[in-house]
Amino acid sequence: MSEPESSSPKKLSGWGRYPVLDCRMAEPDRLEALLDAVNRGGTLIARGNGRSYGDAALNPDLTLSILAMNRLRAFDASTGLLTCEAGVLLADILTAFTPRGWYPPVVPGTKFVTVGGMIAADVHGKGHQHDGTFGAHVESLTLATGDGQTQSCSRMANSGLFRATLGGMGLTGVILSATLRLQRIETTFIHEESLATSGLDETMSALEESQHWPYSVAWVDCLARGRRCGRALISRGTPMARTSLPTRLAAAPLQVTGERGVTVPADAPSALLSRATVGLLNQVHYGLGRLRTGARTTHRDRFFFPLDRIRAWNRLYGRRGFVQYQCVVPQSESGGAIPALLQRVAAAGPSSFLGVLKQFGPQGDGLMSFPMAGHTLALDFPMSPGVPDLLEALDQITHAHGGRIYLAKDAQSAPHWIRQGYPQVEAFTGLRSAAAGGAARFSSALSQRLSL
Repeated sequence: MSEPESSSPKKLSGWGRYPVLDCRMAEPDRLEALLDAVNRGGTLIARGNGRSYGDAALNPDLTLSILAMNRLRAFDASTGLLTCEAGVLLADILTAFTPRGWYPPVVPGTKFVTVGGMIAADVHGKGHQHDGTFGAHVESLTLATGDGQTQSCSRMANSGLFRATLGGMGLTGVILSATLRLQRIETTFIHEESLATSGLDETMSALEESQHWPYSVAWVDCLARGRRCGRALISRGTPMARTSLPTRLAAAPLQVTGERGVTVPADAPSALLSRATVGLLNQVHYGLGRLRTGARTTHRDRFFFPLDRIRAWNRLYGRRGFVQYQCVVPQSESGGAIPALLQRVAAAGPSSFLGVLKQFGPQGDGLMSFPMAGHTLALDFPMSPGVPDLLEALDQITHAHGGRIYLAKDAQSAPHWIRQGYPQVEAFTGLRSAAAGGAARFSSALSQRLSL
């Protein structure tokens, strides 16, 4: 049985390893112990597998791990409805149900996230324009509220609290369990097509032309300037039917990958993070990508979770950690905002290797859900003295164009930007306060920094 609460604080961070805070932890493995922790007084925040990037799952007073609450409770093969506890990893769902021909309609960029975390961040994937967010496929959930009671929430019952919890970053209560809908798949393979673009206009046009594909995403060279600014490698894909598989794969259409991958053993030295080095890596990556354009058959794991093959890849950013900046701007503003963002990054001192550009569909049910119809850009920056000023400059560009940032990635933004970017924030805070003292009880370093 896990210890109910640590006797001394532990150093915790998000996936970006910045900031690092001393947090008292509780790790209950039973519902009774979890509710006791909620009832103990003081503030707390739930924490899944620590894959939000910044300070969303950190509370020095009490950080409540839900990883031991990881039971699969029920599955209905006639409807695809799965009921599970919030600490279940996406990886566990894939292991259990992929061989049976079931798969979540929406997955983020890693499978090492919990169901509770995916709901709290209302994660999106490479097919948002068709499938919406993860929350769109959540039928119901149970929530431990500030009075230590549990509430069942859905679009029919406690609908306001349900909508506030989707994308609410754990601030409405502790998600205990959820019922979500899986979809049928015939194979675990994707027909993937990749292409290279020479500049941003071509990249935006190619993404627009890729909208009939179920999945699409672009890696952008963020350091390219002039005509090459916004050049990209675009990947788009569609699920493969069993009859479309190559002969070598037809015998096992629902196979799981046996890849172990590699592990980054230690923090990368700072010399590897220089602008010159990152610029060279970008050139090499783009050049190799141009050589690999065309169509191929790709396993779902490689297509959806490419970085999962590199365990502890966050160490590549060095011991000071990194921040990921992800914003979305409305479709009508993309033509001005995306070039301005990329030009600001290309001119800055801090450099980004990971630049991801995607197109979003309409916003979903969550009051604080991140996506809106438009384009989203995600950028990684090794933490350095110039990064806070750069992020503030990116915030100014984003919000000048009617956009907003993703709370699950943020480690640096300011309260006024959040209130400008999320028009339903007042409704969210009202519902949160009404949830049996939720505003007083459920608090994180992120919510305190942003005055949520």
